[in-house]
Amino acid sequence: MKKLVYLVFILLSSNMSFAQSTVQKDEEMLKSLIQDSFDEIWSNRDSKSIEKYYTKDFLLLENGAVWTNDSISYHLERNRSKKILSKRENTFDFVSIKVGKIMAWLAYQNYATITREDGSIRKIHWLESATAIRTDKGWKLQMLHSTRTKK
Repeated sequence: MKKLVYLVFILLSSNMSFAQSTVQKDEEMLKSLIQDSFDEIWSNRDSKSIEKYYTKDFLLLENGAVWTNDSISYHLERNRSKKILSKRENTFDFVSIKVGKIMAWLAYQNYATITREDGSIRKIHWLESATAIRTDKGWKLQMLHSTRTKK
């Protein structure tokens, strides 16, 4: 009997540790999804990366404005054509990540440092939340909600 109890305990422990490592792996993938999407889409102004990171029905809700993949793409292309370009560096401080089987949500602080060619520096801070869904190609962002914080 003791052997049976011990065996059941070992089996349950291994399943729980597997589940924990899977959640931790998903959390790291979701953090990378946020970092990489901002770096490629917003810093590199790469509209072709939108479909890599965002679902087809993606929405960005920012300070009362609703952005779609099309409006984001238009904005990026318009900014790429400007003569004075800037460099944007993104950093994130994750507040909470919740992972389900097919959906996850994240809350985080988003900090951008924008340096222009003329040497001027602008720092921007947002409080954001995101939802992501698991696809056959991995996690993709379905919605971002972004609120600028006051200095």
